Amino acid sequence: MITLITAGGLSMLFSLFMTPVFIRLFKRLAWGQYINIDGPSTHQVKRGTPTMGGIVIILAVLFGYFVALLITQNPPSVSVLLVLYLMVGLGLVGFIDDFIKTRKKRNLGLGPKAKLAGQIFFGGTYALLAIQFPNNVGLTPVSTHISVVRDLNFDFLGGVGWVLIAGFVAFLVWIILIVMATSNAVNLTDGLDGLAPGSAILAIGSFVIIGFWQSNQSCQSATLDPDVAFKCYNVDQPLDLAVIAAAVAGALIGFLWWNTNPAKIFLGDTGSLAIGGALAALAIESRTELLLILIGGIFVIVAGQVVVQLTYFRLTGGKRIWRASPLHHHFEVKGWAEVTIVVRFWIIAGLCVAAGVGAFYLEWILQA
Repeated sequence: MITLITAGGLSMLFSLFMTPVFIRLFKRLAWGQYINIDGPSTHQVKRGTPTMGGIVIILAVLFGYFVALLITQNPPSVSVLLVLYLMVGLGLVGFIDDFIKTRKKRNLGLGPKAKLAGQIFFGGTYALLAIQFPNNVGLTPVSTHISVVRDLNFDFLGGVGWVLIAGFVAFLVWIILIVMATSNAVNLTDGLDGLAPGSAILAIGSFVIIGFWQSNQSCQSATLDPDVAFKCYNVDQPLDLAVIAAAVAGALIGFLWWNTNPAKIFLGDTGSLAIGGALAALAIESRTELLLILIGGIFVIVAGQVVVQLTYFRLTGGKRIWRASPLHHHFEVKGWAEVTIVVRFWIIAGLCVAAGVGAFYLEWILQA
């Protein structure tokens, strides 16, 4: 518990007090945002605002987590290192994208294929690494089962021969799809000042609660109440997952201070992809993959609207359902104030997170 509070607090303080330093540095390096001419005209005043704020968030998380370990004399856990691997790896993909934009002074960085290739690489290598390193009871950081609130009976590696090989490929594809869907959904939501970080604080913060509860009710816990032992969770190092979730949430809280309207710095793809990577890894490792649809509901809504809009546009030869896409830009075009949209989307994000955490706890109560 001390490690959790320390990691979250240190990450928050780092991002809160160091973000102005990076704002000045990024201005000196001319790492400013270039605004899409097809977007709302009101966004043109944001041109030149420092971007790549995800660098600050990643550094804050690394600082908060590892310094907390030094203070409490705890070793790093494999589960957390895997979360950090996916977060930093996708952050690197986003950084390359952002760097090309600032270097070439345009709003287009990496092409879609190159960005997807980066997500596939880090998602695939994450999946391969995460089924290694079993603990003393044979649990690996990631299960090869599909999970909702806990593992379902279906196991990708449940066959033999060619069935086993096909299952292994399907497992890799499954993890990669989760990583790609989550990181791209967060990326699409990052369109207004404070929208993505504020929503992510709520979603990632839920894994502090989930990880802490799973730790208390772990099948490996020496203090587990025998009366509820049949409800226990087979999750590897759940308390460590809660610690890194607290570090990420803390870093986002500190960053949000400077990212609220009018933003002094933007996340950039560096930040949005990194946040999506952390969110995906936390859901996968806590065995709550499909519950992420509820916990990350605001990201699902935004990404879903983009898919529906684009599909309808192509099928009808240019017609649209909404005035703009992603969804927050639709409300901008309708005349809503940016702050109004952000706060209302935060409310929706909070309700989705509450529903997700509620479903998680309800499943435990209904176990009989």
